[in-house]
Amino acid sequence: MGTELIIFLLQVLRIAVPYVLTSVGATFSERGGVINLALEGLILAGAFGAAVGQHFSGSATIGIFAGLFCGLLVALLHAFITVSLKADQIVTGIAINILVMGATRFGLSVLFGSSMNSERIDGLHVSHLLFDPIVIVALASVVIGHYVLFKTPYGLRLRSVGESAEAIDAAGIRVLPMRYSGVLISGMLAALAGVFLAFQQHSFTDNMSAGRGYIALAAMIVGKWTPVGAALASVTFAGAESLEMWLQTGLIPSQLIQALPYVITLLVMAGFVGKSRTPRELGVPYER
Repeated sequence: MGTELIIFLLQVLRIAVPYVLTSVGATFSERGGVINLALEGLILAGAFGAAVGQHFSGSATIGIFAGLFCGLLVALLHAFITVSLKADQIVTGIAINILVMGATRFGLSVLFGSSMNSERIDGLHVSHLLFDPIVIVALASVVIGHYVLFKTPYGLRLRSVGESAEAIDAAGIRVLPMRYSGVLISGMLAALAGVFLAFQQHSFTDNMSAGRGYIALAAMIVGKWTPVGAALASVTFAGAESLEMWLQTGLIPSQLIQALPYVITLLVMAGFVGKSRTPRELGVPYER
């Protein structure tokens, strides 16, 4: 029984890592006033970059940096369209997700001769999940993210931009660079989540984000736009997903079990979202 519990907890941790990284990153973007529905695309970009980078270099380190670079490029595109061009943030996020999904399929066809998956990669060689550096970064991102947002001048300015961009501009702080920074931090962490997925699965597969970006966004909302709250919600959703795997015994219809994580997500959001308050100018473009 004790061994099974440890296995279950490690499984929850493995599933939670992409959710934690992505939801903590989304907190920075949305605290700065930018809705980030492009999380699916950011995860895919990071995973694709990691698979391609390691495949052609043979180095996991280069794979990580390639994944981060791809994620930052997509985040920069999202920031340029929404912050500089002031386009609708929800439409832009969905469009970027579709764009990255198509671009990665095209990239797979060109580089690997298949639109479904890449060649196998080694990933990171670690003796245990707890020693995986990406897992360590995910755990650290919660503590560091909370400290940066609520204990540093940068965090105060970013949160102020999401509450009243006009007031922060009047104080002599440039609004657009602050919003850009929030989106780019979100892009980097979401891309790292994609790197983790690619290394765990030892390849890139078409649409491997599989809705994780949207679940992470829900976790961030349930967590009331705080890194710690987002991480706790992410672990809750990961626990539901892991429980789904453990309950597939044939006694319960598989369709009901597969819907379990999403049902729990809706129940949690129905219970907690009404008690939280969004940043006042979330989704509102700054008209200078």
